[in-house]
Amino acid sequence: MFNIVLHEPRIPGNVGTIGRLAFALNCKLHLIKPYGFGEITEKEVRRAGLDYWYDLEVFEYENIDDFWAKNSFSNRHFFATTKTKQLYFETKFEVGDYFYFGREDAGLPKEILEKSQKTCITIPMTNNARSLNIANSVSIVCYEALRQNFSSFKI
Repeated sequence: MFNIVLHEPRIPGNVGTIGRLAFALNCKLHLIKPYGFGEITEKEVRRAGLDYWYDLEVFEYENIDDFWAKNSFSNRHFFATTKTKQLYFETKFEVGDYFYFGREDAGLPKEILEKSQKTCITIPMTNNARSLNIANSVSIVCYEALRQNFSSFKI
């Protein structure tokens, strides 16, 4: 389906919730260290991910360079950020795309966003909020990608 990339996640409950979503949509979950918590096996991650966590395709990487060494960079890598005007629902997603989400407290670093300005996407907000919860953001983008490619999947 799709690839969800969490860069240096900080909150284990968010990781577990996103893992549960990844399982529900048959997505791969890529986790890039360092985490803002101990190990991915912490009970907070498992609690939020419920029993789905053990059936999830989850991959861990020491850093972004390790991730890119194992997942070649292309124009199918999309960076969720508040630092662009390109709306996620105006982007054409394809099966196999990579969706990156940054730390809950800082977003994606500038060096990653500069990798491809053309594939930066944002979720619009009609009020003065700084950002949305990362698990909500992942859900919004992944379900839009599913909506666009729904006929490709057997449900």
